[in-house]
Amino acid sequence: MTDGGRRRRAFIGSFTAAGGPGVVTAAVHPHSGALALLESVGGVPDPSYLALAPGGRTLYAVSETADGAVAAYHVHDDKPRLAGPPVPVDASGPTHLSVFGGHVLTANYGSGSVSAVPVRPDGTLANAASGVLRHSGSGPHERRQRGPHAHQVQPDPSGRWAVSVDLGTDSVRVCTLKDGALAVHREFALRPGSGPRHLAFHPGGRYAYVVNELTPTVTVCRWDAATGALKPLAETPVLPGAPAGDAYPSGIVASPDGRFLWTATRGEDVLSTFAVDGDQLRLTATVPCGGHWPRALTESGGFLYSANERSGDITWFAVDRETGVPRYDGSVEIPAPSCVVFD
Repeated sequence: MTDGGRRRRAFIGSFTAAGGPGVVTAAVHPHSGALALLESVGGVPDPSYLALAPGGRTLYAVSETADGAVAAYHVHDDKPRLAGPPVPVDASGPTHLSVFGGHVLTANYGSGSVSAVPVRPDGTLANAASGVLRHSGSGPHERRQRGPHAHQVQPDPSGRWAVSVDLGTDSVRVCTLKDGALAVHREFALRPGSGPRHLAFHPGGRYAYVVNELTPTVTVCRWDAATGALKPLAETPVLPGAPAGDAYPSGIVASPDGRFLWTATRGEDVLSTFAVDGDQLRLTATVPCGGHWPRALTESGGFLYSANERSGDITWFAVDRETGVPRYDGSVEIPAPSCVVFD
């Protein structure tokens, strides 16, 4: 239960084009972390990534389609209810979103851009994007890096900066938002060909960890919130040996106490555990994800949750408090799941 006596819920996104039901709610068992499905709602194509507004009364979802849109849902009860039609983001293939500065920001993989959509006082969305920041550049990977591919955008822990990760340009952009328009404060280069996908901040705020999709590594970076500066320090493999083929790392999450870091790797169907010591990461274990193609990884209440897109399930794991190593505890079937968030 939550502090207010209301049970905790999980919200699950899925790919409707692959048979997913849309947005799904589940109850979270307060002790075991197990998920019990409650309701689902369609109406928005491919709501692949979700984010809750502060206070948890509104849920936002990208529509990961060629046209690209973002939708808002009221979540006052167990069945999410669309709060107006999806709003175009003036970009294609949005893969990630976050709430920042009174706007919903979307990272648009197809267009290589980041869009800002204003949020009204009641949590609903304005009718159009207020600004689109278009990335530029490319990378050495002939097929995947011919142009920019923004994959993630999120606030930094200070709430001062919006940070976007671009797989196509091997870079991270630190941005400001003013009057509905995003502007690049500074762009930071990562190793050419690494293909950065997602970034997780250390809860202490001094480090950021970037999981790379084109090479199975994590780049450790120093983060300075005062100046909005990111400094890459080192790369650490996410696997104990070389993969047989393309590994496709996907999710990354830091533990609330900052002692551990976890990644998911789709091509190997594993979750990796790292011990964190300042600016050093040490790979300590890899365990099966319990399904196939773990697209996203989430930590909540001492449990890890893996959204296994191709096997059609969410698996959960109890985390050992001493070692950080996850232990498989259960699963629930959902076609083509893509992410899990918690209220």
